[in-house]
Amino acid sequence: MTDIVGYAYGLTVLAGGLVGFIKAGSLFGVLACLGAYQVSNNPRNATLSLIVSIVLLCVMGGRFYRGRKFMPAGLVTILSLIMVLRYAIRLISK
Repeated sequence: MTDIVGYAYGLTVLAGGLVGFIKAGSLFGVLACLGAYQVSNNPRNATLSLIVSIVLLCVMGGRFYRGRKFMPAGLVTILSLIMVLRYAIRLISK
């Protein structure tokens, strides 16, 4: 079953990450899409997706806390939190 939510998250991060890649070499969007691909092929293979989501939650959460700007840090923080919960539940319920 295709991980549509994972791909949507990955593409959202990828779109925002294009600017990040140009500025800082960020590859989180590519890694999030790779993780969604892995989950699509094996729903229990959510480790990469979980790690990427946790890292983005921490990094963007910190930026949101310091800057108080919703775009893009707040949005990515919320999306990352949702994905962390989603993938953690998936891994726990193996």
